[in-house]
Amino acid sequence: MFRHYRQYEGMTEQEVSAELRAKADERKQQALARANRVRLARAELKRSIARGETDASAVVRDCPWETESMTIAELLTSQRRWGRTRARKFLMPLSLNENKQLGTLTSRQRQLLSNELAARSVSRS
Repeated sequence: MFRHYRQYEGMTEQEVSAELRAKADERKQQALARANRVRLARAELKRSIARGETDASAVVRDCPWETESMTIAELLTSQRRWGRTRARKFLMPLSLNENKQLGTLTSRQRQLLSNELAARSVSRS
């Protein structure tokens, strides 16, 4: 009935059910807390990129923990004067999907995207 039934020996079905619900609630609270930390860190990173304090190419290259589940489009559009259309046009020749998460990029894709972003920022300066 239970995966680790020995720990529930001697308990009634109601007690086991209550304990399992409590553990599920605890895991849910931990997940919500982590999601909140990621949201706050990501918002600060986006503001930093928009202010020009952080370079998007460095974020792609280093991929900090808060950006692992962030999409490429979300990162690109956090830059000043970058909207969805500009992001799509930028990604098209690179054969990268705008909805791809930064954490799932291969090292080749990461290097390509980082280099293109760096070259674009140098040519704009």
